[in-house]
Amino acid sequence: MGVEFAVAAFVNPILDRLPDNGGLAARSDGARLLGKVMPFWYIGSVVLGAVWAVLAWGGVGAGLVITATALLVLSVLIPIALLVPVNSRVAQWTHGSVPADRKQPLGRWDRFHFVRVGVIVTAFVLLVIGKG
Repeated sequence: MGVEFAVAAFVNPILDRLPDNGGLAARSDGARLLGKVMPFWYIGSVVLGAVWAVLAWGGVGAGLVITATALLVLSVLIPIALLVPVNSRVAQWTHGSVPADRKQPLGRWDRFHFVRVGVIVTAFVLLVIGKG
C-alpha cells in the first residue's frame, strides 16, 4: 500500500516535473522493471488474504477480511485491464520515440492508479478492522 501511494502521490508528480522529458525515461524504465516484479507481490497479497479469510471463516471480522481479499483481487484486475496496456506502451518509449500525445496516456495511467490505490487502502483498512 505504501509503495503504491508513494508512486501516485509523490514519485510520478516529481518525475513529471523533470526537465527535458527526464521523467519519461524514468517512467519507461519503471514500467519495464515493475512490470516484471509487481505480479508476484500482488498475487502474494491475494493469496495471503485468501489464507487469512479461510482461517477467519465464521469468526468475528471474517466478513471484513473476505471483503478486503475481494478488493485485493480487484487491485490485481485493475492493472491487467487498465494499467498494463498503458505501461506496455510507455515501456517501449525511448528518448527519441516519445509521442507528442504522451501526457494523455500518462494522465490516464495516473487516474487509474489513484483508483487502484484507493482500493488497496480500503482493503488495508478492512484488514486492520477485521483483525479486531
